[in-house]
Amino acid sequence: MISIIIKTDKRSRIEIVTNKLHQTITEKIIKEVQLLLSGSVYASLAVFDSDSKHPSVSRVAMADGNNHSPVILTSALSPHTKALKTNANCSLLIGRVGAGDPMAQSRITLFCTASMVKDKEREKVRASFLDRNPKAINYIDLPDFSLWNLRVERATYIAGFGRAYHISGQQLFD
Repeated sequence: MISIIIKTDKRSRIEIVTNKLHQTITEKIIKEVQLLLSGSVYASLAVFDSDSKHPSVSRVAMADGNNHSPVILTSALSPHTKALKTNANCSLLIGRVGAGDPMAQSRITLFCTASMVKDKEREKVRASFLDRNPKAINYIDLPDFSLWNLRVERATYIAGFGRAYHISGQQLFD
């Protein structure tokens, strides 16, 4: 059993008691996640930097790819591109921050495997990417830029305080 007590001021407190850290996945939760993903144009990309032996995080533009799974655009000049070429395992953190406590806002971490978009798919993926990120027209065709498909293995969705979900990639994108 997990018990979380939050003191909101000297006179009151909120207490949440649960025996499950992660909640049951429902169709409503899947739709919430898909809405969050479809409305996002950027994410924080986490990769493993083999030079420093530390995780490295960068902001990247994103769009929908095959089955609405994420696609990102990177430059060969960026350390995260080198990291993806060395180790394709990565994570994306996606969320919107609105008014109030940012820790109470919904967010999702996607655990992914990256692969460069193949030449035969590039035009279709490029068009989809530009629909979501029209300003990328200024650099998407530069020779050092490449599009990457991210195959989502699993995800952790935080829907707000006390609402955490583990979701498989198959549940989200198939």
